[in-house]
Amino acid sequence: MGSLFRSEAMTLCQLFLQSEAAYACVSELGELGLVQFRDLNPDVNIFQRKFVNEVRRCEEMERKLRFVYKEIERASIPMVDTGDIPDAPPPREMIDLESTFEQLENEMKEINSNQEALNKNFLELTELKFILRKTQTFFDEVENNQITADQPNNDDQQALLAEEGKTIQAAKRLSFVTGVIQRESLPGFERLLWRACRGNVFLRTAEIETPLEDPRTGDSIIKCVFIIFFQGEQLRLRIKKICEGFKATLYPCPENAAERREMAIGVMTRIEDLQVVLNQTKEHRNTVLGAAAKNINPWIIKVKKIKGIYHALNMFNLDVTHKCLIAECWCAVDDLDRIHQALKRGSEKSGSTVPSILNRMETKESPPTYNITNKFTNGFQNIVDAYGVADYQEVNPAPFAIVTFPFLFGVMFGDSGHGTLMFLFGLYLVLKEKSIAKIKGGEMVDTVFGGRYIILLMGICAIYTGTIYNDWFSRSLNIFGSQWYFSNVTLSDEFVRTHSDIQLNPKTAFHNQTPYPVGLDPIWQLAVNKLTFTNSFKMKMSVILGIFQMSFGVVLSLLNHLYFKRTVNIYCEFIPEVIFLGCIFGYMIGLIFFKWLAFTCYSEFQPSILLAMIDMFLNFGATIPKDSLLYAGQGVLQPILVALAVVAVPWMLLVKPLYLRREHQKAMAAKGSTVRYDTTSETAPIVKSEEPPEGVEHNEQKEEPEEEEEFDFGEIFVHQAIHTIEYCLGCISNTASYLRLWALSLAHAELSEVLWVMVLKIGFSTNGYAGFVVTWFMFGGWAALTIAILLIMEGLSAFLHALRLHWVEFQNKFYDGQGMPFQPFSFVRIMKAEEE
Repeated sequence: MGSLFRSEAMTLCQLFLQSEAAYACVSELGELGLVQFRDLNPDVNIFQRKFVNEVRRCEEMERKLRFVYKEIERASIPMVDTGDIPDAPPPREMIDLESTFEQLENEMKEINSNQEALNKNFLELTELKFILRKTQTFFDEVENNQITADQPNNDDQQALLAEEGKTIQAAKRLSFVTGVIQRESLPGFERLLWRACRGNVFLRTAEIETPLEDPRTGDSIIKCVFIIFFQGEQLRLRIKKICEGFKATLYPCPENAAERREMAIGVMTRIEDLQVVLNQTKEHRNTVLGAAAKNINPWIIKVKKIKGIYHALNMFNLDVTHKCLIAECWCAVDDLDRIHQALKRGSEKSGSTVPSILNRMETKESPPTYNITNKFTNGFQNIVDAYGVADYQEVNPAPFAIVTFPFLFGVMFGDSGHGTLMFLFGLYLVLKEKSIAKIKGGEMVDTVFGGRYIILLMGICAIYTGTIYNDWFSRSLNIFGSQWYFSNVTLSDEFVRTHSDIQLNPKTAFHNQTPYPVGLDPIWQLAVNKLTFTNSFKMKMSVILGIFQMSFGVVLSLLNHLYFKRTVNIYCEFIPEVIFLGCIFGYMIGLIFFKWLAFTCYSEFQPSILLAMIDMFLNFGATIPKDSLLYAGQGVLQPILVALAVVAVPWMLLVKPLYLRREHQKAMAAKGSTVRYDTTSETAPIVKSEEPPEGVEHNEQKEEPEEEEEFDFGEIFVHQAIHTIEYCLGCISNTASYLRLWALSLAHAELSEVLWVMVLKIGFSTNGYAGFVVTWFMFGGWAALTIAILLIMEGLSAFLHALRLHWVEFQNKFYDGQGMPFQPFSFVRIMKAEEE
C-alpha cells in the first residue's frame, strides 16, 4: 500500500494472452493506463518484429490524415471537436479506415489537380487579357507616330529608336513579341536583353495593378506586361531564350486592331465561363473537406490508438505454439483487480473462450516509482521530479512541498498587496481551467497553467507573510493603532507630519504593555531605524525556518532507514547527524528564542548571539564576560555541546565502515565466501536474508542472477567520507543559504518602496487639475512596473530561490532521486505526447 509520502507498491506480472484476444486486451489496458510493459525482444530489430506491417499501415494512414488535415486548415474550414474520445476500433475496422482514407486522399488529389489546372488556365487568360489591354496603348502610339526613345538610365540602356519622329512605315516594319514577367525580374531582364541583343531591340513595359494568384502555391504575385520590338529571325530566337531564362510567359498578340478587339472579347467570355467552373470546383472541394472535418479528430485518435496497441504487441513474446502471446509488465499491487477486469472485458469483446492469465512474478529488479497525483498535487510532484524521481518506496518530498514551498516563497515575497494580485491571478486560472485548458498557447502558457494551484497557494502565503511584515504595496496599514507613544503625546496625523525622523529607542520612546495585535507596528514605517529592526527580525526568522526545515529533512531520513531496515544507518548516520545539527544550530535557535523571551529592550546588556557562537568555538572553555553572558551556566553547557559536535564527526566517518568490515569478516569466517555489498548507495547495508518491506515482494527473476560485487573497504570508506564532509559542511552552507529568505524579502520591499517614492508619490504630491492628470499617468506607470518587475520578475526570482532551497538544502538530507518513473501504456499519454 502506498502511503501519503511513499510511492505505490509495485509488482512484476506476466501476461498470457490468446492471439485472437491480445489486441482487445491491450486496448482495454491502454484505456486504463495502469501497466508498464517491458520489452521482451530487445535484441530483435524493429523491422523484424511480428506486427511491423500493421505499424507501417498505421503510419501510412497517419500520413493521409495529415494531408487531409492540412487541406482542411488551408481551406479555413472549422473542425468539429466534441471532446468525445472514441475507443480503439477492432482490427477488422482497420481495413475500412484504410479504404476510407485512400478514397479521400485520391479524391482530394484529383480535386487539387483539376483546380490547379483550372487556376493555371485562368491565370493565362487573365495575363492575356492584360496584355491585350496594355499593348493597345503601345500600338496607339505607333499609329499616332509617337514612338520615342526612352530616357537611358546609363550607357547600357539606350533605346533602339533613338531618333524622335520615326515614321509609321519604319515602325510597321518591326516584328514584336508580347508577354508577362514578374516585377522583381524586370530590371535584370531589361539589362540582359539590351546587352545580348546589342541594343537592337525596343522594350516597353507596363505594370499589372491587380495582384495575380500563383496556381500552385496560392501566393499573390505582381507581374508586368512587356512588348519587345525587333527585326530579324535571329533576334527572335535570342529573345525567346532570354524570356525562357527569366521564366517570362509569351502570348500571341495580333497586329490588327480589329483582331485584337475580337480576341479580347473571346478572352473575357472564356474567363467568365472559367470563373463559374472554378466556383463550382471550390464548392465541391469545401463540401468534401467539410464532411472530413467532422470526423478528422476521431479518425486521428483511432489511428493513434491502433498504432499504440501494435507497438505494445511488438514488445511481447510469441509462444512456440503460436497460440498465445507472453508479456511482462509493472503495475501497482492495488490495481491488480482492475487489470483482471480489463483482461476479462478484452477476452469477452474478442469472443475468445480461453481467459487471459495474469501471474505475479518474483524479481530482484527495482520497480519503477509510481506516485499517484491529481490536478492539485501534480504541479508539486513535477517540481520534485525535475530534480530526480524518487527511488522505489523512498520518502516522497512532494506532499511536504505543498506546504513548505509556497510558504518559503511567501517569506521572500512578503507583500499583501502583491500577494493579493497573485492570488487573484491563480484563482482565475483555477476557476476557468476548463476553458483555458483548450487553449494552445505554447510551452510557457502550459507551464503557467499547470502550476495554477502553486500560484494560488503562493499568493495566499504572500498575503499571510505580508500581514506579518505589515506591508501593503510597501505601505503599512494602521488598523489597530500604534502601541508606541512619545512623551505622553498621542500618535496623530499632525504628529507624523511634524516628526519625520522618528527613532524608536527605549531611551526616547515608550511602549504600551499590549503589543500590536497582528504583525509589525505601523509606526516602524516612519522610523529611521526601520531597516535595522526589520533586517534583524527577518534574518533571525530565516535562520530559524531554515534549521527547522533541515532538521525535518534529517527526521525523514530516519523514516527511510526504518522502512528499508537499515539499522546500521540509524546508529552510524542518523544519530550523529542529529547530535551535530542540534549541538550547533539547534543551540543557536534556542539562544534566539531565549533572547527574545528573556531580554527586553529595557535590559542593561544586549549580548550578541553571533559573538556568542563564535566564542563558543574560538574561546573553548574560557570564562564568558558578564556583558556577553546570556544565561547562567552558559560557560559550562557550551563546551559540552562543542565536544559532542566534534565527536559526531568521526562517529559518522569511521563507525559504519569499521562495522561493515567486521560483519564481512564474520561472514567470511562463517560461510567461507564473500558477502555481496551494494555499493550503489552509500547507505546500503550488507545484503543478508532480510525480509522485504510490507507490501513489496522481492522475488527471483527468470533471468540469470546478477553478479555479486566483492566487499571493498576502501570504496565504502570513501563513500562515507564524502557523506560526512557533505553533511558537516552542508549544515553550515545550507544555513547560510537560508539567508536568501531575508535578502529577497529586503530586495522586494525596497523595490516596492522605490516605485512608490519615485513614481506614484509624484502624482499624489501634485495639486489641482494637473495633479489629477499626473496621478492618472503615474498610476499607469506604477501599475505596469509593479506587474512587470515586482510580480513577474521578483516572483520568478523568489520561485527559483524557493526551488533551490527545496532541492539542495532540504532534499539532500534524505532524498537520492535515482529512481525510474512509472510510464504506463496509456492512450492519454500517447495523445499528449503527440500533441507536444
